[in-house]
Amino acid sequence: MKRFHVHVGVSDLEANIRFYSGLFGAAPTVRKADYAKWMVDEPRINFAISTTSHQGVSHLGLEADSSAELQDIERSFAAADPSVENEPNAACCYARSDKHWATDPQGIRWEGFHSRGLLEHEVEPRVQQQSGASCCASPVSADVKPKANAGCCA
Repeated sequence: MKRFHVHVGVSDLEANIRFYSGLFGAAPTVRKADYAKWMVDEPRINFAISTTSHQGVSHLGLEADSSAELQDIERSFAAADPSVENEPNAACCYARSDKHWATDPQGIRWEGFHSRGLLEHEVEPRVQQQSGASCCASPVSADVKPKANAGCCA
C-alpha cells in the first residue's frame, strides 16, 4: 500500500515537533538537529519537516470516510492546535462536507473533512474568511477563471 508523503520546510523545528507530535499522537520516528520524520500508519503517511528546505506549503488535509473518523481527526487537530475551527455543513468545491481546521506554527492550514455528497453546482462563491478557511470562487462569467486559494481547493 502506498503512503502519502509530505515534506515541509519550517523555521522553528521544536515548535513544529510539538505541533506534529500532537497531531499524529506520537513522537517523531527520526529526529535530527535539522529534521524530523513521522511514519504514521493511520493515515498512512511519511511526513517530514526540516529547516534545510524552503518554507511553506499550501493547506494539507485528511479526509475521513465517516463522521466517527472525522471526530478522531478533530481530536488530533485539537491536541495540536487548541483553536481548532469547525465548519459544519460546508458547501465547498462542489461537495457538502463537515470540516475542522487547524493551523501549524508557520500558518499552514490543515483541513479535516468528511464529504457527505456531491453538489451539482457550487452553491455560492465564497471569499477568504478571517480564519483562513476558504473555498474556490465560482466564475461569474466565461472570461473569469476560478482561482485556487488557501482553502479546500488549493
